Amino acid sequence: MNVILLGPPGAGKGTQSKLLVDERGMTQLSTGDMLREAKTSGTEMGHRVAEVMNRGELVTDEIVIGLIEEKMAAPHGAGFIFDGFPRTLAQADALGALLARHGETLDAVIEMRVDDAALVARITGRFTCGNCGAVYHDQTRPTAKPGVCDVCGSHHFTRRADDTADALRQRLMEYYKKTSPLIGYYYAKGALQSVDGLADIDHVAQAIRKVLDKH
Repeated sequence: MNVILLGPPGAGKGTQSKLLVDERGMTQLSTGDMLREAKTSGTEMGHRVAEVMNRGELVTDEIVIGLIEEKMAAPHGAGFIFDGFPRTLAQADALGALLARHGETLDAVIEMRVDDAALVARITGRFTCGNCGAVYHDQTRPTAKPGVCDVCGSHHFTRRADDTADALRQRLMEYYKKTSPLIGYYYAKGALQSVDGLADIDHVAQAIRKVLDKH
């Protein structure tokens, strides 16, 4: 089974991908993870990635598709979860051609729908324990004692530099310009299903299970 998770930054695609890996033995393909892994792999494709990234340039669609093809050719689990790819219509066409070459199909495209204002509130309120990595939120999951990690007792907390309202709105604008056309693209192909991306993690996971269990 091969699945695409679509949704804006902060919708929870990475979290749900990891749950599918644990529950179904699928293989998560995250563009960022693949590029970081390839850069230090020592393979021919890895050298190409390193050269491009060291020059500060964007990695081409051809290279990303090449990395995915390497993953598909290697032993893998019960299908792939495409997390953060495709991002454009051209990438969607290239992925479709790649799957066809390998005799694979795309079984489901799951859109994780969000309300922008609620998403901004959810992301900008996040903070993390700098010692153990426990994740908290100003409104929905504060620490039991102000300034003290519930898990390890540390007083050191961090926030991502790009988890500001202005930075997130910019990332959302990029998503709507480049990636949201994929919703119509996959709807026209009859592959699109939607779930509420702002529900709690367990409810989102249950909704995704219902979609996948139909295939």
